[in-house]
Amino acid sequence: MQGCDASVLLSSPFNTAEKDSNANKNSLRGFEEIEGIKAALESSCPGIVSCADILALTARDATVKAGGPSWSVPLGRKDGFVSLQAEADKLPAPFMSYTQLAASFAAVGLSEQDMVVLSGAHTIGRAQCGSVLSRLYHFNGVTNLTDPSMDKKLVKELKKKCPHGVQPGNFLPMDPTKNTFDYLYFTSVLAKRGLLGSDAQLLNSPVGLDLVTKYSQPGSPFFSDFAAAMVRMGSIQWATQGEVRTNCSQINS
Repeated sequence: MQGCDASVLLSSPFNTAEKDSNANKNSLRGFEEIEGIKAALESSCPGIVSCADILALTARDATVKAGGPSWSVPLGRKDGFVSLQAEADKLPAPFMSYTQLAASFAAVGLSEQDMVVLSGAHTIGRAQCGSVLSRLYHFNGVTNLTDPSMDKKLVKELKKKCPHGVQPGNFLPMDPTKNTFDYLYFTSVLAKRGLLGSDAQLLNSPVGLDLVTKYSQPGSPFFSDFAAAMVRMGSIQWATQGEVRTNCSQINS
């Protein structure tokens, strides 16, 4: 959270690191794969490739593997020394309004267009029921009120998968083609079938609505705009004082 410094990979014996935050706990995966890549690199060229650079490269390569765009990844990041759960809790949340989301992105130098196009990353992956329960059963703090902006068929589907009063641990696909990087996330949002409240919020601004509409069309500039936004996001506040960790989950002794 202090920039692109792989702080999210650090572990804490007291469960107080970024990966332990509400935003990341039981959500982030792939730590073992990152460590495997790091081990291979340390074997071939020790002390050269940082964990922060590995994260940037694997984000690009995973996107390509899922059918998405590629982009050039600037390299040379250092790994940070600090990882705090409290800082990760400041991440953009699924219950934020459009204005709050835009302010959160602006705070790190990203525009509204960056925010909307990067939301397109929700075309792959999954979320837990806990992320949508308030939309289904407690919208705006009102008991038994469902978010009226949601597609009625989606509400019915989600209530079957996430019944009221049941432990919110089930997983839900973020869009109909959860393992394929495509523009259908925006089609779903436009049809009021966005899973998260933050997805639906993209329609609550003329800028957001225009961009969602544009990116929902075949042949739109979604892929190229996403790639450019990833380069900008990957350039946020590189650590000036850092190291190249030997193990991505812990600082060098």
